[in-house]
Amino acid sequence: MGQETERKFLVSGEFRHLAHKQTRITQGYLCSVPERTVRVRTKGEKGFITIKGIGNASGTSRYEWEKEIPVEEVTELLKICEPGVIDKTRYQVKAGPHTYEVDEFYGENQGLIVAEVELTNENEQFEKPEWLGEEVTGDVKYYNSMLMKHPFTKW
Repeated sequence: MGQETERKFLVSGEFRHLAHKQTRITQGYLCSVPERTVRVRTKGEKGFITIKGIGNASGTSRYEWEKEIPVEEVTELLKICEPGVIDKTRYQVKAGPHTYEVDEFYGENQGLIVAEVELTNENEQFEKPEWLGEEVTGDVKYYNSMLMKHPFTKW
């Protein structure tokens, strides 16, 4: 449990050949109000439930709690989630001492690729690979909970 600090960017170049790991993720939201989101997801062969709080003014930090649960429970909970499912592949790409999580979306969010880097604090320096594009940290339309309601292909 604790505070999550991350920066988010669009991806404007090729990164896949640099990935050291990739995982398919399917997730839905039991609650997606701005003050708190509750999501369930399958990440490869594992299941998780996650609660996130509202972000700070910059959108860089927010409360996050996550617990592993059986995949069968995720499957059951997905049946009562809000409409819309997020389907994506997450690539892990090292850049300096950090690892970027790069999400390539499918379905109604096809064509969107977003990279996040987790930091220890808001002022931490990090390497920006050449394939990073525009920073979208704090832009709520790129939150997965919003992409579920307002998919990228409908912008």
